[in-house]
Amino acid sequence: MKIPKIKKFRKFAKSSIWFSFGALFGFFFFTSFLYITYRQAYGHVIYQGVLINGVDFGGKTKNDIKEYFNEKNKHIQNTEITITEKDLIATVSAKQIGFEFDADLLSEQAFTIGRSNNFFSDISLMLQAYMQGVNLSPAYHYDEKKLDDAIKPLQEKIDIEPVDALFNFENGRVTAFQLSRDGKLIDAETLKKMIISRMSEGNINSTQKYKILIPIKIIKPKVTTESVNKMGIKELIGSGTSLFFHSIENRIYNLGLASSRVNGALVAPGETFSFTKTIGDVTALTGYKQAYVIENGKTVLGDGGGVCQVSTTLFRAVLNAGLPVIERHPHAYRVGYYEEDSPPGVDAATYYPTVDLKFRNDTENYILIQTVLEPRAMRLTFNLYGTRDGRQTTINAPVISSQTPAPPDLYQDDPNLPKGQIKQIDFAAAGANVYFTRTVKKDGKEIISDKFVSNYRPWQAIFLRGTKE
Repeated sequence: MKIPKIKKFRKFAKSSIWFSFGALFGFFFFTSFLYITYRQAYGHVIYQGVLINGVDFGGKTKNDIKEYFNEKNKHIQNTEITITEKDLIATVSAKQIGFEFDADLLSEQAFTIGRSNNFFSDISLMLQAYMQGVNLSPAYHYDEKKLDDAIKPLQEKIDIEPVDALFNFENGRVTAFQLSRDGKLIDAETLKKMIISRMSEGNINSTQKYKILIPIKIIKPKVTTESVNKMGIKELIGSGTSLFFHSIENRIYNLGLASSRVNGALVAPGETFSFTKTIGDVTALTGYKQAYVIENGKTVLGDGGGVCQVSTTLFRAVLNAGLPVIERHPHAYRVGYYEEDSPPGVDAATYYPTVDLKFRNDTENYILIQTVLEPRAMRLTFNLYGTRDGRQTTINAPVISSQTPAPPDLYQDDPNLPKGQIKQIDFAAAGANVYFTRTVKKDGKEIISDKFVSNYRPWQAIFLRGTKE
C-alpha cells in the first residue's frame, strides 16, 4: 500500500522542478528581452530617472549634460557667499576660489548608470532609476589654497587663544592677577564645507547670494579663575579712569608709585578700605619725589604731588561699582587734571593721615583692586574685581549750582627756573558749588542713595617766573 504513494510523490516532485525551472527560465528570458530592448532604446542617452543635483537628465545625451554644466559654470562665477559674525562681514565668490562643476565627469557618471555590463547590477539600477530615481551629487573642483586664503583674514580677526587664570597671593596682597578667558576659533573645515555646499546649489538662471553664519568653536582655558582662588574674585564689578596730561615727570612718578601701593589690595567682605592707610606716609623717606602741590594757598614743590590723582581715580571706580563711600573730601580748588575727562565735582582729596578716602565692601566676596597705568595715553585706571550681585548703579551728572569768576593771573618767583623763563603750572578756574547724586538698587530695592557736594574756591592761573642766574 505504501509503494504507489511513493511513486506518485516522486512523479509530482519531478513535475514541480521542471515547472519551476521553466518559470525561472521564462522570467530570465523575459527580463533579458526587456533589458536588451531598454538598452537599445536608450543606446546613446541617459536612462530615465537619472538625476544630477535634483535635475532630471533622463533621455538626455552626454553632450546635453556637458552643455548644461558648462553654461552653469558661466553663471556660477557671479555667486557670492556673505559670511558674518556679529558686525564682521566678508564675501567669498566662486570666481575667487576657482569653483566650477566638472561637466565631463558628471556626463560620464550619469551615462554609466546601469551600464556596468553586470546584468543583475544593471537591472537593479535601471529599475531603481525608473521607479524612484537615482540622484547623483554634483561633481566640482576648486582651489583649496585659494579658499584657505579667503577665510584667513576672518581667522585673524576672530580667532582668540584662551587665557589661563593667574592668581599669586603673598603677604595679604595679590602680586599677580589675570582673569581666565575663553578662546574662540573659526571652525574652518565646517565653514569651507558650508561655502562649497552653497555654491553647488547655484541656480543657472540667476545670480545667487547666500548668507552664512560663521561656525565658532569655544576653547576653554586649562586654568580657570574659579580654580585658582576661592575668594569670589572672578569678574570686573567696577572701574574708574582719569587723565594726567601736562603733568611734570615727578608728578607722573608719584602717581605711579602711589597706585602701585594700592595695586593688588584685597578688601574682605564687610571690611572698610582706607586709602591713606594703604599707601602710608607720603614723604621723600617713603620714595616720593617733589611735584607741585597746593599749600597754604600757594602752588609749591612738595613731596608726593600727584597722589590725589590716584585717590580720585579710585573714588570713581568705587562709585561705578555701587559700593558704599564712607569718607570723601573734595579739593579746595578745581584741579584741571580731574576735569580732563570728567565734569567738576568727581574728585577725592587725601592728605596723610587726616584726610582720607574710605569705602566699605558690602558684598559677600572679596574685592581685588587692580591698577592700570598707561604713560603714553596719560591715563590711570582702577579696576575692581569680585562677584557681581545684581546691583545697578545710577550716577546723575554733576550740577553746578553757582560760580565765582577766577581771580587775576598770579606770577610767583621760582629760583629753580632760569631767569626770564615763564612756566604755567595752574590754569584759571572759576569757583563753583557742585553736587551730584548716586542711587544703587539691588533686587528692585534701593540700598544706597547719596549726595556728594563740592564747594570749590575760585582759582587763578599761576605762572612760575624763573629767577635763577
